[in-house]
Amino acid sequence: MSQTSDKNLWARFQRYYTEFPALGLALDLSRMNFTEEFLEQIKPRLTKAYEAMDALEAGAIANPDENRMVGHYWLRNSALAPSGDIRRAIDQALASIKAFAAKVHTGEIQGAEGPFENFLIIGVGGSALGPQFVAHALAQPGKDKMTPSFIDNTDPDGIDRIKAKLANSLGKTLVIVISKSGGTKETRNGMLEMQADYQAAGLSFAEHAVAITGDGSKLDNVAEAEGWIQRFLMWDWVGGRTSETSAVGLLPAALQGCDIDELLAGAAACDAVTRAKSFADNPAAQLAAMWFYAVDGRGSKDMVILPYKDRLELFSKYLQQLIMESLGKERNLDGQVVNQGISVYGNKGSTDQHAYIQQLLEGVHNFFVTFIRVLKDRDGDSMEVDKGITAGDYLDGFYQGTRNALYQNQRESISITVTEINEFTVGVLLALFERSVGYYSTLINVNAYHQPGVEAGKKAAGDVIDSQVKIVDFIRKNSDSPHSVEAIAEGINALEEQEKIYLICQHLSAQKDRCIKKTGSGSLDKMTFQTQ
Repeated sequence: MSQTSDKNLWARFQRYYTEFPALGLALDLSRMNFTEEFLEQIKPRLTKAYEAMDALEAGAIANPDENRMVGHYWLRNSALAPSGDIRRAIDQALASIKAFAAKVHTGEIQGAEGPFENFLIIGVGGSALGPQFVAHALAQPGKDKMTPSFIDNTDPDGIDRIKAKLANSLGKTLVIVISKSGGTKETRNGMLEMQADYQAAGLSFAEHAVAITGDGSKLDNVAEAEGWIQRFLMWDWVGGRTSETSAVGLLPAALQGCDIDELLAGAAACDAVTRAKSFADNPAAQLAAMWFYAVDGRGSKDMVILPYKDRLELFSKYLQQLIMESLGKERNLDGQVVNQGISVYGNKGSTDQHAYIQQLLEGVHNFFVTFIRVLKDRDGDSMEVDKGITAGDYLDGFYQGTRNALYQNQRESISITVTEINEFTVGVLLALFERSVGYYSTLINVNAYHQPGVEAGKKAAGDVIDSQVKIVDFIRKNSDSPHSVEAIAEGINALEEQEKIYLICQHLSAQKDRCIKKTGSGSLDKMTFQTQ
C-alpha cells in the first residue's frame, strides 16, 4: 500500500475502532469497506432490532410457533425477569448450583469410591457445545477441582473412548445428563451405555448421576424414580444454544472450579452495554450491521472465526451452532421463502497460517474474517525466543500480518480484542454474540429462536429406525434364504424405499453382533442379505 493509503487507513482505524472499557473489549471495523451511506441506510433496521430486543427482554412471545418467551438474558440479571416467579426460580437455581458444587468439592456428596474427581457431561448440541467451550477456555491444569469429559454423540466408538478413559475411576465420576425434553436420542443412548458400564462395575448409576432437564420430562421422571443425586431444571424459555448461563453451563463450570459469578457478571455487563440505542456505543449492533454488510443481508459470504488463542479453539464450534441454527431458516417471519443464514467455520491462529489461510488470501473470495485477539500472553513472564522477542510477540505478529495481508488483497475482516481470557471475558463473548445474533435476525426478518429443520432431521432419523425394525424382523422370519433389496422392500411393503433399505442392511451387515450377512458385489440388485 502507498504512504497515502496508509495514512487514510490510520484515519479509518481511528474512526471505526471502539474500546468498551466496562467489558475489557475493543471492536475494530476499519477493515470492512462499508460507507457512511451504508450506516445511514442500516439505521432504520437497527432501530427495529432494538425495539424487538426490548420486547423480547420484557417477556414478549418471541417464539410464536412454540408459544414461548425467550429469556436467556434474565439468567444473568434476574431483576429483569417479567415475573416474580421467574426471578425467584433463577435465583434459587443459582444458589442450588453453588451449594451442590460446594458439597461435591468438600466430599459431602461423593461417589462409591470416594470424593468425585471427574464429571462426565452427556448431552448434544447446546447441551454440550457451551460447556465444552467454557471448560476448554477456562481450564487450569493441575488446579481444576474436577476434570471434565463429554459424550456428545451417539457414536459407539466415541462412547467407548470415554468409557476407556474413565474405566478405572467410575466410582469417582459424577455423570451429568442434560436434555430439556428428556427424549433426545443421542443423550439417551449415551446415558444407557454409561448405566450399563456402572452396572457391570457393580456400582449404582443413580448414586453417581445428576439430571439437567425440563420439569416433568422423561429424563426428569427417570431421575426421580431411580433416585438420582439431584435434578436441576431447564425452563422452556431458555433455548439450548443460549443456555450456557443456565444450569447447563453453570453447573459444569462450578464443578470444574470456575468462578461462575464472574462469568455471569461478564455476560450481564455486556448485556448492559449492548442495550445502547446508538451504533457507536453498541458492539453487538456493530457486529450485526457488519454481518449484514458483508453477506448482503442474504448469506452470500461465510464467516471465518480466527481466535489467536488456544483457549478459544472451540469458540468457532460453539458459534457454528449459535449462528447457523439461529439464522439458517427457510422462511422469514412473513412466511416468505428466503433460505437465510451465515455459514461459520474456523479453528485458531496461528495454526491456520499453515492450513487454509492460503485460500483465504488467494482463493475463492466467499468469506469475511472475524479475528479475536487476546492481549495478555500468559500468567507470569515470558522467555525470549529471539533477542527481545517472545513467543507471544510472534503470535500477535502473525495476527497483524494476516489481517494486513488479507486487506491488501481486498479480503475484509473484523477484529475483536480482549485483554485476557478469564470468566468475565468468556461471559462477555458469549453475551456479545448472543445479542448480535438477536439483532441480526431482526435485520433479516427471521425467527432466531426456533429450529424446524432440526426437528425434521430427528423425524427422518426416527423413520429410518422404524424401517430397520421391520427389515430385521422380515429377514429373521425368512432366514432360510438370502433376500435382495427388492425382495425385502416387497416383504415390508416399502418398494419406494429401496435405497433406504440397502443403506440400513449395509450398516447392519458391518456389525458382527447383528448376525446379518451381505453376499454379492458389484450391481446392487444382485446383493443379498440374510441371517448368519
